[in-house]
Amino acid sequence: MPQASLTPAPAAVPRHIAIIMDGNGRWARQRSRPRTFGHAEGVEALRRTVEAAGDLGVGYLTVFGFSTENWRRPIEEVNALFDLLRLYVARDLDRLAREGVRVRVIGDRENLQSDILEIISRAETRTRGNDKLNLTIAFNYGGQDEIARAARRAAEDVKAGKIAPAEINPESFGRYLDTAELPPPDILVRTSGELRLSNFMLWQAAYTELVFVDKLWPDFDKAALEEAIEMYRKRERRYGGTDSGS
Repeated sequence: MPQASLTPAPAAVPRHIAIIMDGNGRWARQRSRPRTFGHAEGVEALRRTVEAAGDLGVGYLTVFGFSTENWRRPIEEVNALFDLLRLYVARDLDRLAREGVRVRVIGDRENLQSDILEIISRAETRTRGNDKLNLTIAFNYGGQDEIARAARRAAEDVKAGKIAPAEINPESFGRYLDTAELPPPDILVRTSGELRLSNFMLWQAAYTELVFVDKLWPDFDKAALEEAIEMYRKRERRYGGTDSGS
């Protein structure tokens, strides 16, 4: 008689969904428009996705907004991406606060402009008491950079005698990461058909189900999110164990 799986099937709705919002530039190019136009339409897709996640009962949504590698892009495009964060918060913060969305921003804040830091602080402070949906925006974020910064903080605590080297393990190290207050993502969705993580949530995605979709990010909507969730539901999460037929 086959041994029963000790790992439950995925819940109908994953608790935490992470998304690499890819394809804005290609979407714009297909329409003979500048890349900045694609990024602007990508913000509209983010609005739709946040609303859909809330409607579907998702507890945590983390999106990749601006990576540490994006600084290599033309300065005009970098400035446009910063402007979109300004615009998103200016237009949507009242609605997000009213609808119970808590906003967090993760990533390295060292090189961010003062007004961007003020916008981040205002959004996080205004929504801190909300708990319907936790929206995390990874901005000036890279997975390797996050791990390196966490390692430095852990090393500083060891040096200060706050923690012994032997006490550092995956669980304790996780408390030094930007995502210390978040559960690991159940599912990571990447749009545009690319098949890579692009330095996103490298530590957290150890047992995350990966879903790659061909749709470009500006075309993403509630139906696309539901389709990704359905793909997740058909999988068996084993966390290194055996499947139910073993």
